[in-house]
Amino acid sequence: MYLEIRQKNSTYYGVIRSSYREGGRGHHLNHGTLWNMPLQTLKMIQLALADKAIPKDKKSKTLSSKEYGASHAFLTLIHQTGLDKMIYSRPNEQWVKDIQAMIIGRLVYAGSKLHLSNTYKDSALWELCGVEGKADVEAHCYLPMDRLLERQKAIQKQLVKKHLSKGTLIMYDITSSYMEGDYAHSEIVMNGYNRDLKKGHEQICIGLLCNEDGCPVVVEVFPGNTQDADTVMQKLHELRQVYGVEDILFVGDRGMITPINYKKISGKKLAYVVTALTHRQIKELLNRRVIQLGLFDENNIVEIVDPQSPEKRYCLCRNEGVSLKERKTRRGILTKIEKNLNKISAVKKRRKPEEIGKLVGKALAKTNMEHFIDWKVCDGRLEWKFFKEKIAEAELLDGCYIIFTDVSQERLNTKNVVKTYKNLQLVEQAFRQLKTVLLEMRPMYHHKDDRIRSHVFICMLSYYILWHFKNKLKVLFDDKQNTGKNRYWTIDNAIERLKSIRKDTREINGIHYPEITMPDDEQKKILKLIDVNL
Repeated sequence: MYLEIRQKNSTYYGVIRSSYREGGRGHHLNHGTLWNMPLQTLKMIQLALADKAIPKDKKSKTLSSKEYGASHAFLTLIHQTGLDKMIYSRPNEQWVKDIQAMIIGRLVYAGSKLHLSNTYKDSALWELCGVEGKADVEAHCYLPMDRLLERQKAIQKQLVKKHLSKGTLIMYDITSSYMEGDYAHSEIVMNGYNRDLKKGHEQICIGLLCNEDGCPVVVEVFPGNTQDADTVMQKLHELRQVYGVEDILFVGDRGMITPINYKKISGKKLAYVVTALTHRQIKELLNRRVIQLGLFDENNIVEIVDPQSPEKRYCLCRNEGVSLKERKTRRGILTKIEKNLNKISAVKKRRKPEEIGKLVGKALAKTNMEHFIDWKVCDGRLEWKFFKEKIAEAELLDGCYIIFTDVSQERLNTKNVVKTYKNLQLVEQAFRQLKTVLLEMRPMYHHKDDRIRSHVFICMLSYYILWHFKNKLKVLFDDKQNTGKNRYWTIDNAIERLKSIRKDTREINGIHYPEITMPDDEQKKILKLIDVNL
């Protein structure tokens, strides 16, 4: 019996045959066909059937070794979630595979697209995604990015359909990301309020919609000078008209749902809301005697209904840790102001009022404490004092916060109102992962607006896969032993453990064959939890 290797088009297959002679003629019998095997494997089988097994003294050699485990695992997760089919209905098209490579690339090899295209010698990622040898950055990155952007609305519709119901809770937040380089012709890279504290850098703004569990479903890039509150009405209309979401419970921070926005939202009945009140709004309630300071309790949430508008519910909370922190911060700033103002008033030389005013303005700049200071210029000198009553009043409110909603008690009880608002931290965690921790969205190497948008969308889809990965490994991360100095399991560490599973190319007796390294117990545990087979 022997194996005959044949080729059909570019595919190799093997036919198991045997030969015999009868009546002076040679005859052949076919016993089966081996499909879907690498050529080198077929050659090994051919040698074994020919009784030419590898001698024991012949040792195999490793010719090359590539990262395999993490790339394979995330590619499997993409298929498990159906994201490949969301990207395009024919997921085997090469541009769709290229997008999958870039999604995984953000998770495993954060960096530029050119850097990703050059990983082919050290990673099996491009090979797994149908690219043999070096990926061409233009053909396999930039052009697929352009096609992806055309599909963004359609993909997000499918994500909304999968993760949001018609009557659903939606969390929304916006952040900024600074840019480096020249963007003179850009319509979205502009100067604005920089949340990254990067002075002198233009930026873009990014809005992210998540479901109540923090799963991302919609992302949008706004011009860098966009105000948070200006995006809310657009998003609500988009959710209804584009994505077909009805009966929305919209969760946003106090900078999103301003009194003006709330009036528009409630007037048009676009959504119910959950948000936090500003200090000014809390003081207004105190002045109207809707609430009293004595109602704020660290251990219990007290709910008050507005007598003028019974649909409005106020959940009063207090956090002693935050109270101490706020008080310490304020006192530190006031101490610094006191030192600077005393220095100005100690000057014996008489000066013009405008000159002193300029110095006082500089001392109070960016402190937000001017309402605690009473100052005037008398006879060319500064006289000032603290409004001690106002400071004492402010300290009484330290650590106090109010969560506001207009949704009914039957739909969301008091405890869940507060919990729902606190879950906004899930969106903040998403931004942290996107911008700095793992996905490293920045620095951005794209200078065309559409490419910037596509890059942000790819990062969001990477976080979508990361969200599923994290949930599947929750049992590891939430283990009671996985805390403090004994903490071992993190997202980074889980990915690194998978990255150490290699695909080696080995040689023995002149034949090359692939070999996946055997996973250890930890790696087997991860693979089992995410339901991935090597």
